[in-house]
Amino acid sequence: MKILMFGWEFPPHISGGLGTACYGITKSISQHGHDIIFVMPKASGEEDKRYAEIISADKINVLGNSEAYDEVYKKMNIITINSSILPYVSTTEYLRQKLKIESQIQDSWSKRYVFNGAYGSSLMDDVANYTKVAHQIACDYEGKYDVIHAHDWLTYNAGVIAKQISGKPLIVHVHATDFDRGGNGKSDIYKIEKFGMDNADKIVAVSKLTKKIIIEKYNQPADKIEVVHNGLTPSPKKTRPEKKHFNGKIVTFLGRITQQKGPTYFVEVAKLVAKHNPDTHFVMAGNGDMLPLIIKLVASAGLSHRFHFTGFLTGNEVDAMLAMSDVYIMPSVSEPFGISPLEAINSSIPVIISKQSGVAEVLKNALKVDYWDIEATADKVNAILRYPILKNFLVKHSQREVNKMTWEEPTQKLIDIYNFLIKSNI
Repeated sequence: MKILMFGWEFPPHISGGLGTACYGITKSISQHGHDIIFVMPKASGEEDKRYAEIISADKINVLGNSEAYDEVYKKMNIITINSSILPYVSTTEYLRQKLKIESQIQDSWSKRYVFNGAYGSSLMDDVANYTKVAHQIACDYEGKYDVIHAHDWLTYNAGVIAKQISGKPLIVHVHATDFDRGGNGKSDIYKIEKFGMDNADKIVAVSKLTKKIIIEKYNQPADKIEVVHNGLTPSPKKTRPEKKHFNGKIVTFLGRITQQKGPTYFVEVAKLVAKHNPDTHFVMAGNGDMLPLIIKLVASAGLSHRFHFTGFLTGNEVDAMLAMSDVYIMPSVSEPFGISPLEAINSSIPVIISKQSGVAEVLKNALKVDYWDIEATADKVNAILRYPILKNFLVKHSQREVNKMTWEEPTQKLIDIYNFLIKSNI
């Protein structure tokens, strides 16, 4: 089986769980003997190419600028004859001239798009250009893939156009929705999500929570949606460093500093915990639009000397940060799944997670709270810091769970979906 997969991130350069999930999926599917063509806006060249053919959209020549073509040729009356003869040249010269002309035509009517590769102000332009590149790739690779798999709203239009060109079935993989990011169903992102879901043959949701949103907010039939929880790529258990840079415990927040992730609640929890554990330090690892506000809140709370902002961390840096932590908190307002708690558990850290998260559906030995209940969250942090036996119990039993959460089961579900759609499409 061959899968044309559209994504926006792929390790080592990622900004969140989307890239991590794409890597886990491609690696596991490849190990089952299937071939993947993975398209991303801007590859760095450092991607792991053992499990997928990586296509960088900014390296693709998009042919046929139809608007410019129509503008020129509508003024011309072209009469064709069934001949390609060039007068007064040898066969060798004829072939040379023919190749030159074809190259000039291709250069004249082709274009490469430049992608920012980040979630900035040009994102919508990048999404539009990515769709144009997808059109070209779908044509170039026509007949070389059996099914199309598009990850998150950024690639849904690309997936739809590839389906229209090839007639192959389309899966849209919903890692998050506009409502998880605080949307109200009126944004351009929502429209793209709705368009992708409407045109998909199957919708994959990362949690039951996400499936519920898709049914209620996007008017999709329940039998069109399959829940496939994320997994965790197995890795060696992380050992703690011999010493920290300061005395005291560390409570960590790891993620984008945006409304969805609940950073303000983390600050409120820190204020309560600090009253009972004066040696505790708090780390906010990540970046985002709310960072300036969070810094002001920390300063006004008088916690600046105990709060540490690391900025965005890469893979090894994340491992180092988790290895120094004593408690991990994910106070997300809305979290479709949430891979970082699994990574924290893998680093022998007890986790406290929002009940409003997909990962809460599969983690039984994590402490769970409503994101807004800062008193309950603070009580749980204090208990873990105060009672080593509780901490050890949570780590031991949650690690047993996480050890079983590989990509094997999610991959098998995806392969079953692929096979079902391919057979239905014949």
